[in-house]
Amino acid sequence: MTTRVALVGGTGKLGGIIRDVVEAEPGFELVATLSSRSSLSELDGADLVVDASTPAVSIDVVRAAIERGINVLVGTSGWSAERIALVRPLVQAAGTGAVFIPNFSLGSVVGTALAAAAASFFPSIEIVETHRETKIDSPSGTAVRTAELIAAARSAVGPVDAPHVDQRARGQQVASVPIHSLRRPGVVARQETILSGPGESLTIVHDTIEPALAYAPGIRVALAAARDAKGVVVGLDSFLDIGLRLPGAGDDSPVDEGGVPGQVARATSA
Repeated sequence: MTTRVALVGGTGKLGGIIRDVVEAEPGFELVATLSSRSSLSELDGADLVVDASTPAVSIDVVRAAIERGINVLVGTSGWSAERIALVRPLVQAAGTGAVFIPNFSLGSVVGTALAAAAASFFPSIEIVETHRETKIDSPSGTAVRTAELIAAARSAVGPVDAPHVDQRARGQQVASVPIHSLRRPGVVARQETILSGPGESLTIVHDTIEPALAYAPGIRVALAAARDAKGVVVGLDSFLDIGLRLPGAGDDSPVDEGGVPGQVARATSA
């Protein structure tokens, strides 16, 4: 049976990649391509809504899909655990599924999982994320998700040590983890998670080099999962067996604030 897909934000960079994947994927048919300014009435008749719009528009897209009883796959940035939790009652009441994917890159998912797995062993953790200058939100959804999973993994030992966070140059705290956002030309996406302890540090770095190659495998996984999902599901790791079971993975509960083609992931220790 063919799944009819309505894609919101299909004229953007991520939307264009998703559009190409949907059109090439057996069992899926793209029936509507909307811009961020299109009427959401165009979602009518779809079996699955895929949202690659903007943070300001995304909430309306998700609500419109839920109201129509249509499952929704969200690739738009800006959805923190607290924001996702707000739509959970709506999804449950409608009996639909809402899947939120902060990053479709398999290497990014593995890098975030490694950071969360190591989080309880290091008292100090900070994230530096870099995107092209056209990215309109900060911190990135991937960095927020990484910080939330780090906090969940540290539930037994408490928040990270982050001195002088009252100073603006110390970044924005998310679940106690300082995040520093760079927006500059000449880069696609890069995230460094720096974990430090007495006498040592561990840096986990993920670089997206070619988005179309990096995201396509994860988009295919997410499309198949979102088609049949029930309830709220967060993160591509919820559908992949990466050998790590992490506290908070796949969860939308608010967090206490107290080698794939096209990408490179590496961990360094010094």
